[in-house]
Amino acid sequence: MTKIETPGADLPLQQLERVVIRFAGDSGDGMQITGNQFTQTSALFGNDLATLPDFPAEIRAPAGTRPGVSGFQLQFSSKDIHTPGDEPDILVAMNPAALVVNLGDLKAGGTVVVNTGAFKANDLKKAKLDKNPLDDGTLDGYRVIPVDINARVLDALVDSPLKTKEKSRCKNFYTLGLMYWLYSRPLEPTITWLHEKFKKRPELVDANVIALKAGFNAGDIRELFQGQYEVPKTDELPAGTYRNMMGNDAIAMGLVAGAKMAGLTPVLGSYPITPASTILESLASYKHFGVVTMQMEDEIAAICAAIGASFSGSLGITSTSGPGMALKTEAMGLAISAEYPLVIINIQRAGPSTGMPTKVEQSDLLQAVFGRNGDAPVPVISCSRPSDAFQLTIDACRIAVQYMTPVILLSDNFIANGAEPWCLPDIESFKPFPVVFKTDPEGHQTFARNEKGARAWVKPGTPKMEFRIGGLEKDVEGNVSYDAANHQAMTNYRHNKVAAVAESIPTPELDGPDSGDLLILGWGSTVGILTQAVETAREDGVSVSRMHLTHIWPFPKGLDEIFSKFKAIMVPEMNMGQLTRILRGEMPQHNFIPFTKVTGQPFLTTEVVAKIKNVLEG
Repeated sequence: MTKIETPGADLPLQQLERVVIRFAGDSGDGMQITGNQFTQTSALFGNDLATLPDFPAEIRAPAGTRPGVSGFQLQFSSKDIHTPGDEPDILVAMNPAALVVNLGDLKAGGTVVVNTGAFKANDLKKAKLDKNPLDDGTLDGYRVIPVDINARVLDALVDSPLKTKEKSRCKNFYTLGLMYWLYSRPLEPTITWLHEKFKKRPELVDANVIALKAGFNAGDIRELFQGQYEVPKTDELPAGTYRNMMGNDAIAMGLVAGAKMAGLTPVLGSYPITPASTILESLASYKHFGVVTMQMEDEIAAICAAIGASFSGSLGITSTSGPGMALKTEAMGLAISAEYPLVIINIQRAGPSTGMPTKVEQSDLLQAVFGRNGDAPVPVISCSRPSDAFQLTIDACRIAVQYMTPVILLSDNFIANGAEPWCLPDIESFKPFPVVFKTDPEGHQTFARNEKGARAWVKPGTPKMEFRIGGLEKDVEGNVSYDAANHQAMTNYRHNKVAAVAESIPTPELDGPDSGDLLILGWGSTVGILTQAVETAREDGVSVSRMHLTHIWPFPKGLDEIFSKFKAIMVPEMNMGQLTRILRGEMPQHNFIPFTKVTGQPFLTTEVVAKIKNVLEG
């Protein structure tokens, strides 16, 4: 850390390479807005960043209680980073519950900014605390910055026409302003956002702007801190135009682009479910691109509406999470049997059943690959991070229309609500895959196949090309058939068609030596943690390689040859070893070592590094 004296300033400006900050408070304190605004501002400033929102499952948990704590962690850096960070450098705690729930994660000697105005007797009772942690030694070993944010916000807004309750809701922007001062962030992006967000209520705009500026000024006037910090913009990202991107937004944009490249109208049939709902919300804003969205009465209606859209000649899409996937399975079988393109998006969350709706897990993999009655194969793709979700969504659209099959696109809560810089791609580099509907009835058979194993797509109402639709098995002419040999043949056709998808997907790149004692094989949102862990292990002198899968089923070509050059392949995943089970079934000759975690939280870099060393030490 280098101290830089700023001319005319009373306090030193210290440069830092990276900072991990966590905002924590009641679910009504606006911590997600605060974190997102700090993220947006840091992205505009030019930092690399990664975020981890963490909010309660209840729509409105009791205020001030531990289950009601909402948090938002982000790491922003002048260097290339891969994770939101293991331990916060600074914790902003808006009440006692937020403090005790999050304090154990704070770095030793870290800083706690605590809202002392929320530590009255009743506040302590709600958090189930017998003693005040501000006085009982709980915070010994940390640097504590006590601020009565509640009182200071009311003081700043004494002339505002808002009622006291509405004034109190501005305290998150006071907090944001304080952090903007501490880390030398500009106020203008947030002020612009406030004017847009509350343009119909100018009194709210004025109040929040006043609170934001009051918090910013408090850092200087009240001398709460020993100095200011600055995290310079990064120069390690590839050249290009960047925007801050969240995973669900990237998927929505990918669906619009994928449908455009296929020359089809995207039609989403969906039912709201955490954490997939924002895909529906985001797509609904793209009506000017011809997007059709339907919020249906339940999950089954949602997927059936999407299948109907594909039947009529559009690109059917449906989005959900694990519990919704379970309800959609029979209709998935209908789309598989009828052989229509369909993009099914599953934003995974902790299960089983309702589970922990706002916590992260990768436990729907076996459901995606095998979770239907009968032999009903579908391609399965998995996003790794917000910045690759756009491209992988386009690929899901491509596979669906080129192979006339449903495709499952997996993401999870970490990706869906996380954010990172996304370099805008060169759209001209994307190769379109336009659909050609069959209109010539000469010699047509409903389930005759092309070189990819896909049947022709015929719009209903095409002259002299009437056909039957439904879930019963059919022969090549499209007639219902219970013939044993025909069922075997049709099952083989569907299986071979999905297996042939492997011909159109690349072999994953290998990071590190192409042979050795250990390969780390990941999938999904673990990519950042595994990348950082492997880099850290190498800095400690450990030789280890890494590979990440995005196309899960069928497996890409070339994996067997790559795996054969390593003594062991460690598979970290946030489930009880689902990918490991599939790999052992498909390639039993290799030594796959599972490394599992199902706490509802991502892996820590330190956990993975320790496991790597443990495996190598035998």
